[in-house]
Amino acid sequence: MVIPVHDVLPVRRTPWITYLLIAINVVVFLLTPAARSTDVGAAGVAQLCQQESFYDKYSAIPVELTHEQPLARVPTGAVGVGRGGAVGCVVGPPSYHKIPALSVLYAMFLHGGWLHLLGNMLFLWVFGNNVEDRLGRLRYALFYLFCGYAATYGFALASPDSSQPLVGASGAIAGVLGAYLVLYPRARVWSLVPVLLFIPLRLPAWLVLGMWFVLQWVYSAGYTVSAAGSVAYLAHVVGFVVGALFALPLRGRRPPVGSGYGYPSRR
Repeated sequence: MVIPVHDVLPVRRTPWITYLLIAINVVVFLLTPAARSTDVGAAGVAQLCQQESFYDKYSAIPVELTHEQPLARVPTGAVGVGRGGAVGCVVGPPSYHKIPALSVLYAMFLHGGWLHLLGNMLFLWVFGNNVEDRLGRLRYALFYLFCGYAATYGFALASPDSSQPLVGASGAIAGVLGAYLVLYPRARVWSLVPVLLFIPLRLPAWLVLGMWFVLQWVYSAGYTVSAAGSVAYLAHVVGFVVGALFALPLRGRRPPVGSGYGYPSRR
């Protein structure tokens, strides 16, 4: 696995939608319980219960999506003591009205922790600007949301009875990665290689993103076990494939001469 940090493909216009998406994700995260989590002692248990209650309210949950109705019992955010003095979260009927289909949109802007957020935003920062440049701002925004919905529902259909909350922009960003791979397979991407002591290398996009996709597919298929066991890898796979298929009709359309895509500019 490599860590992309910058590509060498210039853009013709400022990628305002990509910047806006990053800003929204960061601001929303700072307002969620995950940004304030300490996980220390009794305070950590209380924060965990609040966090679970928050995500059950706003995250996308496969069983809710496939049955089109919210869960009958969810964590309330309170801490309770069970048999034997065990401390846990109190569970009861939800005090809110939840629209499962709309929760997919909310979940696209939620993250489970700082590493989750920063990893997603790094990939969006590196690859989103060029895809936005090719699609145009409005179409890019709609494309991003469509890939997020497709990735979430794809995962839900594969695990229709799962009650595990899904959060994160990974599915939508995976769509961006798939589109980038189709549109700019030979673009060069500066990447850090952990196995080589994080030495920066200038690698082709087909290698960086191809390796990323293969790794997601391997994990989703269960051929190996990832340390991040709660990651919805299948959602990444679905989002990537949807994004790549969407970009296929645009592959043969070259930008005009002098647009900053490696063609000589004429004055």
